[in-house]
Amino acid sequence: MIYDSYAMYLCEWYRTRDRNHRHSLTTFRNFLSKNRLMIAHHAVILFALVPVAQRLRGDLGDFFVGCIFMAELSTPFVSLGRVLIQLKQQHTLLFKANGILTLTTFLSCRILLFPFMYWSYGQQQGLSLLQVPSSIPFYCNVANAFLIAPQIYWFSLLCKKASRLFDPPPDKKDS
Repeated sequence: MIYDSYAMYLCEWYRTRDRNHRHSLTTFRNFLSKNRLMIAHHAVILFALVPVAQRLRGDLGDFFVGCIFMAELSTPFVSLGRVLIQLKQQHTLLFKANGILTLTTFLSCRILLFPFMYWSYGQQQGLSLLQVPSSIPFYCNVANAFLIAPQIYWFSLLCKKASRLFDPPPDKKDS
């Protein structure tokens, strides 16, 4: 999470470096104001969820913790997309292929992961998928809701960007 936040800051610095060649407090403040949600997301994961997942849970839930870490499988594709945008390579086949991989890994590792975890637990306990939410502690459902909500939001943003990428260009009308 620290690396990801730092990489995001470097992207902001690189984007604004034409006006300011040095790292400055202004650049850092602009980065924080533009990325509040993402920084909050990283801080909560780093300072709350990881310690809880690693210390307070004891020996329980290794499968679920591993599943949650699988969500990071999409991160290299998201990062490569940002790099390609900065290099003005949005028109390349690599950018489009990376976009497909980003959507695929994001959907499978960040969205479908949650129903899979519920299904897996149900299989282990002899429950149907629909019985699982009522058979696990309430706080587990609340935690999963807090984890999946931003994933759904970010996935919707990725889909909007992808639809623009694959939409045919508008016809140029001669006037």
